[in-house]
Amino acid sequence: MLDNQKAVLAVKALDSKKGLDVEVLKVADLTVLTEYFVLVTGTSNTHIRSLAEEVEFQLEQAGIRPDRIEGKATGWILLDYGDVIVHVFSAEQREQYCLEKLWADAQPEDLSGLVTEN
Repeated sequence: MLDNQKAVLAVKALDSKKGLDVEVLKVADLTVLTEYFVLVTGTSNTHIRSLAEEVEFQLEQAGIRPDRIEGKATGWILLDYGDVIVHVFSAEQREQYCLEKLWADAQPEDLSGLVTEN
C-alpha cells in the first residue's frame, strides 16, 4: 500500500478529476532523482491542465509546494515535488515516452482504495 503522503494526495486529486490509467511507480532503488513517479493520462489539453492544477491545489492545501512545474504548454506536464514527480500526459505523449517500460524495474504501487474503478 502506498504510504507517501504527497503521492497519495496526488493520486486522489487525479482520480477526483477523472484522470485515466493512474499508476505509481516506486523508483527509489533505481535513481537518486526521486522516490515515486505518479503517472496519469488526460483526454485533452484542457483535461491535462485541469489534472495538473488539481494536484497542485490539493498539495498546496496540505502545505506542499512543487519545486518546479514544466510543460504547461505541452501534452506532458511534470510537477516535481522532490520525492514525488507527477507526470500528466496526453495519450500520445504517454505512449511515445512509455515511462512504464523505461522504468520496467520499478515497483508498481497498489492503489486499491485510492482510485475508483473505471
